[in-house]
Amino acid sequence: MDYLYFLANASLTLRVVEFLHSMPQKPVKFITVIHQIDGWVVKVKMHKHLSPQQDGDFRAFLNELGISYEPTIRLQMALWSLETGQSPIDVMRRYQVAVVSHGSPDRSDIEAFRLQFTRGLGYCPETLA
Repeated sequence: MDYLYFLANASLTLRVVEFLHSMPQKPVKFITVIHQIDGWVVKVKMHKHLSPQQDGDFRAFLNELGISYEPTIRLQMALWSLETGQSPIDVMRRYQVAVVSHGSPDRSDIEAFRLQFTRGLGYCPETLA
């Protein structure tokens, strides 16, 4: 089961990661977080199908934070490449996307990206808030 959403800022993205950590039995196979200039793309893939109740609850949670997302071909290829085991560095070079995290949900990757990006710019854009 896959969930692909667009979120406006880093705080919302971190809320998704925290929610996934709180799920019983950790059904998450991987989460991919990609930063774009206007927001964040988050893909969550589960090990197995969730029950209809769990699926509905998770979709409701994601819909409160962002919108269901239909990626461009370039982004689809980047996500597929990550899923098939290509390294995030290779994917970033090939498809010119900022892969912030891929694998188990990890808030430290997102926070480190936010800090480094903000330091480089000298200010904090709205998407990194």
